[in-house]
Amino acid sequence: MKLIRFGEIGKEQIGVQIEEENYDVSAFGGDYNEVFFEQDGLTRLGNFVKENRALLKRIPEGIRVGAPIARPSKIVCIGLNYKDHAEETGAAIPVEPIIFMKSTTSLVGPYDKVIIPKNSTKTDWEVEFGIVIGKKASYVEQEDALKYVAGYVLHNDVSEREFQLERGGTWDKGKGCDTFAPMGPVLTTTDEIPDINNVRLWLKVNGKTYQNGNTSNLIFSVEHVVSYVSQFMTLLPGDVISTGTPAGVGLGFNPPIYLKEGDVIELGADYLGESRQEVIAYAEPIK
Repeated sequence: MKLIRFGEIGKEQIGVQIEEENYDVSAFGGDYNEVFFEQDGLTRLGNFVKENRALLKRIPEGIRVGAPIARPSKIVCIGLNYKDHAEETGAAIPVEPIIFMKSTTSLVGPYDKVIIPKNSTKTDWEVEFGIVIGKKASYVEQEDALKYVAGYVLHNDVSEREFQLERGGTWDKGKGCDTFAPMGPVLTTTDEIPDINNVRLWLKVNGKTYQNGNTSNLIFSVEHVVSYVSQFMTLLPGDVISTGTPAGVGLGFNPPIYLKEGDVIELGADYLGESRQEVIAYAEPIK
C-alpha cells in the first residue's frame, strides 16, 4: 500500500495511491500519525480500502500533495552512511553510525518550495531513503528490526554546510532549517519493496544528474540503523530515520556547488516515487 496526504498546509487529508492514481480515504478518519501507526492503522486502512474500493474518489489534479506522514516526534538521520559520500567530503569512514537530528518543523511536502535560509551561502542537497517506524521501539535486536518498520519514504535532506560544519557545535543547526525535509510523495509499506537493500536513488539539479546511488552501498543497513538508534532513544510510531546520502552532493565538488534562487531539484527512488522542489530565497515575514 502507498499512503499519501493532500490539501493545504496544516489541513491535509489522507489518501492512498493505487496504480499511480491518488484516492481520497479521508472517510477512514484521522491522520497518518503516531496514533494511526500505534493502533494498527495500516491493517485497518487496508481493510477499509478493500471494502470500499469501488466508492473511493480520485483526488483531482492540481491538489497539493503533502508529506505522507503528519509531523513525527522526531526525524533522526544517519551521517556519512555511504563510503563514496564520506570520501568525497574528506571524512573518515564511520565505525559506528553517526546520528544527528532534523527539527520536525523542517518537514514539508514533496513539491513544496525549499527556502534558502537567512544569511545562507552554502545550501546543499541530499537524496535519502527514509524509514518510517511502525511501533514503539527500544533496545531492538537487529534481527527483529524490520518488525518495527511501517514503510519507507523519499527524503531530501537539505543541508546548510556553513551552519553545519563551520559554526561550531553539532550538525543539527545546518539540518533543521524550515523546508529542509521535503518527504514523499508516498509512504510505501514494507510489503511493496522486494529488497530494501537494493533500491536505486537519484537526484538532479536543473536537469543535471548529480547523485545516482543504491541502498546496497549503505555502510550500515536499514536493519542495523533501526536497531542502533533504538539503543539510544525510544522510537515512536511515525518517527523517521533517514539513512544517509550517496556521493554527488554539492559540497563534494571542487569548487563546491550550492543551491541558489531559481534552482530546481528533482529526486526519486525505486518504489518511493519522485519529488521536485523549486529553490527560493528567504524573505522577511510581513508584520
